[in-house]
Amino acid sequence: MAKELEITLVKSVIGAKPNHRKTVRALGLNKLRQTVVKHDSPTIRGMITSIAHLVEVKEK
Repeated sequence: MAKELEITLVKSVIGAKPNHRKTVRALGLNKLRQTVVKHDSPTIRGMITSIAHLVEVKEK
């Protein structure tokens, strides 16, 4: 079974670069402290790496 990741937005995107804002939206995060569950893949890992300062990740 593939691993899943719990991704939580812990810092506001106000003042963030436009590309970072788009990445947060693409992950399905809209509000602060919102959590989404995504399947672990290289694409998702790359997105998380680019916005690591805005999110918190837990492996499920």
